[in-house]
Amino acid sequence: MRHVLNTTVALGALILSPHVSTAQDARQDTIIVTAPGPERSADELIGNATGLDRDDILEVLAGSLGDTLADQPGTSTSFFGQGASRPVLRGLGAERVQVLTNGLGVIDASAASPDHQVAADGIDAEKIEILRGPAALAYGGQAIGGVVNVIDGLIVEAKPTETTSADLFVASNSVNEGTELAAKGQVSSGPFVLTLSGSRRDFGNFEIPGFVESAPLRALEEAEEEDHENNELEGEEHHEEEARGEAENSFLDTQTLSAGLSWIGEDAYWGIAIRQQTAEYGLPGHSEHEHEHEEEGEAEEDGEENPFIDLEQTRIDLRAGLSIDHGPLTKVSGALSIVDYDHTEFEAPGEAGTVYGADGIEGRLELDHAIGGFAGAVGLQYLDKDLTASGEEAFITPTDTQSLGLFLYEARDWESGLGIEGGLRFEAVELTNSEAGSTDFNLFSGSLGLHRHTAVGLFIGGQLSLAERAPNESELFAFGEHLATSQFEIGDPGLSKERGLNLEGTARWRGERGGLGINLFMSDFQNFIFLTPANSPPDGVDADLPVFLFTQEDARFIGGEAYADYLVTDGPLGADWMLEASLDVVDAELDDGDSVPFLPPMTLKGSATADWGPLDITVALIHAAAQNDPGAGQLETDGYTAIDLKAGLDLAEMGLAPAGTEAFLEVRNATDEDIRYATSVLKDVLPAPGRNLRLGLRLAF
Repeated sequence: MRHVLNTTVALGALILSPHVSTAQDARQDTIIVTAPGPERSADELIGNATGLDRDDILEVLAGSLGDTLADQPGTSTSFFGQGASRPVLRGLGAERVQVLTNGLGVIDASAASPDHQVAADGIDAEKIEILRGPAALAYGGQAIGGVVNVIDGLIVEAKPTETTSADLFVASNSVNEGTELAAKGQVSSGPFVLTLSGSRRDFGNFEIPGFVESAPLRALEEAEEEDHENNELEGEEHHEEEARGEAENSFLDTQTLSAGLSWIGEDAYWGIAIRQQTAEYGLPGHSEHEHEHEEEGEAEEDGEENPFIDLEQTRIDLRAGLSIDHGPLTKVSGALSIVDYDHTEFEAPGEAGTVYGADGIEGRLELDHAIGGFAGAVGLQYLDKDLTASGEEAFITPTDTQSLGLFLYEARDWESGLGIEGGLRFEAVELTNSEAGSTDFNLFSGSLGLHRHTAVGLFIGGQLSLAERAPNESELFAFGEHLATSQFEIGDPGLSKERGLNLEGTARWRGERGGLGINLFMSDFQNFIFLTPANSPPDGVDADLPVFLFTQEDARFIGGEAYADYLVTDGPLGADWMLEASLDVVDAELDDGDSVPFLPPMTLKGSATADWGPLDITVALIHAAAQNDPGAGQLETDGYTAIDLKAGLDLAEMGLAPAGTEAFLEVRNATDEDIRYATSVLKDVLPAPGRNLRLGLRLAF
């Protein structure tokens, strides 16, 4: 843990700064519906929680969910071009971060491979909530690292204040010559509410500021070339690897169509919604990996292959709730999702390769209650998911996953400001593979926390939790070439369940002009599952790609997030100024002393917004340190400093357009930095987009 001391000093410096106070000024008013039990704001949770409303989402919107959330405190992305990414929370991602839609799992193939798009998107979302730490445990072992809940608003639980409403958003991007479009309309009549929405993204290949390959990778290749005589063919291959200026085959074309019908009574509601998402996106870097390992004499001509994914998911949601005014039971709610998902990986147009399917059903029943001063919830959750893969590049055999979970959560607050909260969850999981047979796990999770509010605006709390996670399909049953990561992956059906003991503490203060906050955590994992290079190929394995094995070892994660904001009224240039800053860091080591791979580096974020009423201008800065402890088999990742600029204009306030009309102009990555995410498997062969001029308009009425 060589960076822990430096990290602690940096966190302390941010918190003690006299010019800033807590991040997210609206945090104290943001209700986090994803948290179990009674409704609470983000400032009332011990764990770090973030809620982004529609305005926040549109400000940070990117091509996929992980990239949209990448700049939130304690959050990074598994960036795989514009088409695929998942959120990484506190250094944990994929199989340890549960992505939900309206409180139930997305049921897709995104956790099986980083090039698979997550079937939840922010472009048509009403709200996105992020839970880090113990509060996420009510959603099962797969949420051991946290929960991201995308709330689409198709099923409403309360009667809208307006009979009709609409929201239209459109934007254009220079970096990929791309367009974004989203529209939503709502009509109510009597107790019924109809909601319709649609969205579309059309992005071309994106521009990059320099070389496709990273400086460490190019230096390694140059060193290897010095050990070999260069012939003409090798020179040509190297010239191709020195490509720059554009990320080839990085296009994205995706659309969604959704409808929801709700009935709202005095004490009850029910609703049904259907959402269809389709996407077609390129796999940058994928074809290069393939060419490197084709059999001699079988390689195809350069440029002939442009692999891409064609995806479709249809999701049906049913949800209902009943409020009860007497007795210990206060509310009964239930939700059910039925999902049909498939995607085809094409090696070139018309040449279908691997086909993935994920069909499933998930349901959740929750009973809210108030007993003896305690308020809480008891619930039941069930999942049945079939994951299939067929084709030459299928490295996972068909697997059915069934789980049944029972959870209990209780909380109580006293007039003195003291509060207590805790929860238990038991889950039985069975995975049945078509070749390896069945394996089952009994999982237990529990948490206990104490907090205290003070009259001077201070909130302090601490929480201890234990969580267990079952290995997923890839970790248990993978066997074959995984070209998205350029690895031959081998799972282990004998893997044990993963267990994490987590300790988290928080302190927050808010005054009239701002506040400050800090969350610190330490997680000890037993049987932590990770992918590591094999010293030599196992018997019977003849692979052209490097062989990687899923294995287990104890690990420890330590880190935290600090966040602050400060409001200056009637400040310089006659504007009201909002100053914001955050710092997040995580360090993790395996029991043998090696670093856990694909960890985000220490990252500092700050912004200053000047508000003149109808006009506001923001300057934001992100500094990511170099990742010099990349883990076995990985190269170091250079740090970067990126600057974003944005100007927003309220056309309605200026009398130029109807109420709710806003225009914006922003420059993302204004200095055209070479940005590479240490959390991405493509970090050495694919940088993030370069300078992007983004112009947009939103109309809401």
